[in-house]
Amino acid sequence: MTAPSNTYDVIVVGGGISGLSAAKLLKSSGLNPVVLEARNRVGGRTFTVQNKETKWVDLGGAYVGPTQNRILRLAHEYGVKTYKVNEQENLVHYVNGKSYPFKGSFPTMWNPFVMLDFNNLWRTIDMMGKEIPREAPWRAPHAEEWDKMSMLELLEKICWTRTVRQFATLFVNVNVTSEPHEVSALWFLWYVKQCGGVMRIFSTTDGGQERKFVGGSSQISECMARELGDLVKLQSPVYSIDQTGDMVVVETLNKQTYKAKYVIVATPPGLNLKMHFNPELPPLRNQLIHRVPMGSVIKCMVYYKENFWRKKGFCGSMVIEDEDAPIGLTLDDTKPDGTVPAIMGFILARKCRKLTGLTKDERLKKICEIYSKVLGSEEALHPVHYEEKNWCEEEYSGGCYTAYFPPGILTQYGKVLREPVGRLYFAGTETATEWSGYMEGAVQAGERAAREVMCAMGKIHQSQIWQMEPERAEVPARYFHTTFWERNLPSVGGFLKFVGVSTFLCAATASGLMAYKKGLIPRS
Repeated sequence: MTAPSNTYDVIVVGGGISGLSAAKLLKSSGLNPVVLEARNRVGGRTFTVQNKETKWVDLGGAYVGPTQNRILRLAHEYGVKTYKVNEQENLVHYVNGKSYPFKGSFPTMWNPFVMLDFNNLWRTIDMMGKEIPREAPWRAPHAEEWDKMSMLELLEKICWTRTVRQFATLFVNVNVTSEPHEVSALWFLWYVKQCGGVMRIFSTTDGGQERKFVGGSSQISECMARELGDLVKLQSPVYSIDQTGDMVVVETLNKQTYKAKYVIVATPPGLNLKMHFNPELPPLRNQLIHRVPMGSVIKCMVYYKENFWRKKGFCGSMVIEDEDAPIGLTLDDTKPDGTVPAIMGFILARKCRKLTGLTKDERLKKICEIYSKVLGSEEALHPVHYEEKNWCEEEYSGGCYTAYFPPGILTQYGKVLREPVGRLYFAGTETATEWSGYMEGAVQAGERAAREVMCAMGKIHQSQIWQMEPERAEVPARYFHTTFWERNLPSVGGFLKFVGVSTFLCAATASGLMAYKKGLIPRS
């Protein structure tokens, strides 16, 4: 049933995974939504390009893994298969100009003090995260204290060694495309916690980077858009949302007017600044959208004639600690059948902002030079093709992967992140409580916002808004088991305290025995 004069039940602003998930659920519930997308394509921060050199390449969001059950459910529904990112051979950690092969999620640390410090860092991040409610981090017992602190300040408190502080900086860069001094400790601890903890968020095998979609991640959005048909309007940037009348009136830059009972805004919070609201947004919402910037990243794919790194015993995963290196983390991006050999790398945070002024060819040269050093291979200098995407230049994203919260913002403004404003409801991966910042979070947020609207319409009960998602049998979540030593080894500070007390007790006992022998202490 097509409504007259552009009138619908719900207008969804944003045709990324979140907005399309909302519209899909509304339509399947018998409602009549419309999706207004600013770009000439759907998919938002996912972006699959097809060409003869690459077959297909994900220049945006690409990775999925265990516990990301909603996006996996959609993929299964549309017959989109996943495949595992290659991690058969050794990973490599490049630090102080040398390459060290390793297996597992994190590089091996041989210095005993560094090992204690490394172990204590991850354990502390997970322990602090346990205190933080996924759905309301601002209610954590230490919320105010941790939110006033940047991640840099927290790392300076936790870490004793420069080696671990430097690695922790890369850990922040990789996960939230920002610098430790830019992000609130409370927000970052929450972010890691709601992705399942340190191991789940950083690991390839059994973690957030375990798999990709055969054919690319944009297929999910394209399938949803096909299902919605002409209910998806491309090249329709929204500039005005007026809810002063009986219906909410939404106007687009291409001079179209749409009317609906409700609106779901499924964009990054900062993009709300491109829209004029009548009545104006409430004070906290209005200020929130000025205070949550997007991360900075260039995603880079270097293609080679053959898979030389596997021949050398490397899987393609590199953890690169070198201030002059453009790339911080890589993963193998060869197709699942072994064709089109490629390495994916991220230029992150400060390095992204520094290198954005170079030409594409200049960036490629720098990338190939560091790959050659890390992998010890002349072949790395001779790519056959290169693709990159600088998400900082995207007008309708503003950056990637997600919006971040600087110190002091989450406790002051966080509670209005998902709070409806009249007949406006908010989706987008930033509003998720599980895997926020990922495709999974986008689906959770879109479906939750759709159910909020259905609840407001009286179609479902409030208790049905938040729903658990059953595990996908094809992508089981194996749990990370910590060893006795990982759980019980002291921190460097704890060890030094123990050694100091032990030394004092030994010295005191020796002095006492000497005094006793010389008759300086009475024998009875």
